[in-house]
Amino acid sequence: MASTLHIDTGTGLLLAARQVLSPHWDARPAGVLPDLLVVHGISLPEGEFGGPWIDRLFCGNLPATAHPSFGEIAALRVSAHVLIRRDGECTQYVPFGERAWHAGRSSYGEREACNDFSIGIELEGADTLPYESAQYQVLAQLIRALCAAYPGLSTQRVVGHADIAPGRKSDPGPAFDWARLRSLLV
Repeated sequence: MASTLHIDTGTGLLLAARQVLSPHWDARPAGVLPDLLVVHGISLPEGEFGGPWIDRLFCGNLPATAHPSFGEIAALRVSAHVLIRRDGECTQYVPFGERAWHAGRSSYGEREACNDFSIGIELEGADTLPYESAQYQVLAQLIRALCAAYPGLSTQRVVGHADIAPGRKSDPGPAFDWARLRSLLV
């Protein structure tokens, strides 16, 4: 991954990312621009890293029989804007200007439906396993690039999935080091 990430604001694409476009997205409501960044954690199967399963989930072709845990999630229509793998490699599923389906039932402040006004960034990980240095470095670079590309975003408006869906979601989990991320954003 390059030391500086760039976003093409015309297309909403992260130029250094592997592109695996998901069918699970739609347009943001008219006049709504992203102003919140949501950090998630994901591994498929849970606690296992690498492999094709996250791509397959976000593209709607996860085989229900490939693992016992996949049966309950294979039919979900979900996506994120970007996944940061354990080694820092980025995969983009949805252009940043569009609405990815990452937050589900959610609210931030007085606003409901966070997908409308947020960008979802998945980290390959699990709630209780430490995230990798490369992930923190790339996440900080991506946040800075997004803030430069979209004036409504700020390094002060970065939250976890658990913050917008309390009681329903726990990611990125207690193993995510928020202080470390904040120090990289200064």
